[in-house]
Amino acid sequence: MSISLDMAQTELREVNTTLQAAAKAQANEDYVIENPRGSHAVACGLDGPVSVTVKGSTGYYCAGMNKDAEVTVEGSAGPGVAENMMSGVVTIEGDASQYAGATGHGGLLNIKGNASSRCGISMKGIDIVVHGNIGHMSAFMAQKGNLVVLGDAGDALGDSLYEACLFVRGDVKSLGADCIEKELRPEHIEVLADLLAKAGADAKPEEFKRYGSARTLYNFNIDNADAY
Repeated sequence: MSISLDMAQTELREVNTTLQAAAKAQANEDYVIENPRGSHAVACGLDGPVSVTVKGSTGYYCAGMNKDAEVTVEGSAGPGVAENMMSGVVTIEGDASQYAGATGHGGLLNIKGNASSRCGISMKGIDIVVHGNIGHMSAFMAQKGNLVVLGDAGDALGDSLYEACLFVRGDVKSLGADCIEKELRPEHIEVLADLLAKAGADAKPEEFKRYGSARTLYNFNIDNADAY
């Protein structure tokens, strides 16, 4: 049985304090947040096994710094959803605004709709699956992890990329500095198939192209100065 928290009657600080205490206590409880009304920083800083379902859309930094918790937003999310996520699962049933999953270290961010610009910026180990399209400058300076896009990608995908893997099924408008298309080998197909299954995505791994770093910007070279 789930525990209801109504934000029409309960302040955001109290809602987050309740959720954080349950996570810290390893309570494994299920919570439902009613009437979020686009509030910012909902379900932030959860560091234990707790399940949270948000009945509506949220503002910026929803589920930030998530660790072990499962957070589902039955709506769309504003900028910075799952920012600095460490582990667990964050699911957005609608769309996500800019820099979704920024600096994420682990876990799965599953976006059922589209994601805006800079999706996965500076990602450091997180897995992000976007069922729709993503905007420009996505995976900018991405260091580790996987970004999977079932739709199209905007301009400058993977600009200044390090060692993250980018998988795109649709069209890529342009690649950023030092990002190139790479061979989709059997080990990548295995990883991709696992991520698609976890995200409940209706796609075959063989339909994707893989993009990664050309590794020409790792060390400064005067010939590449215009690309930095």
